[in-house]
Amino acid sequence: MAQASTDKGLRKAVSGAKPESFDFKRIIYEKNGYTATITINRPDSLNCFDLVTLKELGDAYVDCAHDDSIAVVVITGAGDKAFCTGADLKEQDEYVLTKPNDYYKWMYAFVEMHDRLRNIGKPTIARLNGMVVGGGNELNMACDLAVAASHVTIRQVGAARGSVAAGGATQWLPLIIGDRRAREMLLLCEPIDAYMALDWGLVNQVVPASMLDQAVAELAEKLYNKLPECTRYTKQQINFWRDFSWSMTIGHARDWLTLHSAAPETFEGIRAFKDKTHIDYKGLRERAGKAEKNCQACHTQNLQTNKFCGNCGKSL
Repeated sequence: MAQASTDKGLRKAVSGAKPESFDFKRIIYEKNGYTATITINRPDSLNCFDLVTLKELGDAYVDCAHDDSIAVVVITGAGDKAFCTGADLKEQDEYVLTKPNDYYKWMYAFVEMHDRLRNIGKPTIARLNGMVVGGGNELNMACDLAVAASHVTIRQVGAARGSVAAGGATQWLPLIIGDRRAREMLLLCEPIDAYMALDWGLVNQVVPASMLDQAVAELAEKLYNKLPECTRYTKQQINFWRDFSWSMTIGHARDWLTLHSAAPETFEGIRAFKDKTHIDYKGLRERAGKAEKNCQACHTQNLQTNKFCGNCGKSL
């Protein structure tokens, strides 16, 4: 009986499964003919990804890779406001800032999700239905092709919000849009519209929102009418520079971001997001120049002492 159960599980693992069998909570997973569609289903949070979302995306990618009936994978977001806006800052505030090592664990799921997507062995299409921000653009770039609705904007925000976009953006933007444009996006953190993204090569097509599904379906059909093994190996070869830059930097980025997760700049970025206020960039620079300290335990800022927090007494 145990052997039969093992054999059944093995057959499921190598042949794909019915989407409803996964009971996903954060994503919608659908298979229609030769196309699998994975939708981040968090429209109220602008389709940002928390830890559960990352794990569910990774599981769906593995199933797509195993299912020989699936030739093309489409990734999108629910609604029409956002494709994906990156990490869930509410989750970061509640669970990461007070326990920085937990960011290291969160980042593992992020890296694994990306690795599974790039190594899925089948062409992937980013269906950009709304704003594409931060890690959402890294998800976009991890796909092979992208079709954007005409109202879409794309933006990197790390340097303005207390982080570094080293989960794909610092590695891949220079490869896709060129060094100077990548620096513009990463250092200025200003949005570009869909047509500029098309001109820069960050997306392949721009269509009215009403035609987005049709454009994606037509692109998927073109990909289906190619040889699967040749397509897989072509993708493997094309991925060389993405894989190389990723492998040389992502481990270092994971550690640096973990150590930085409780830093004053990160705390200020999360606070401004939560309070819906602007960051006091001038004040941060002035305080850094005075070597003032912030307490990682209670988050009291601008402490003058060098040893203990004057609010909670914890060692600095």
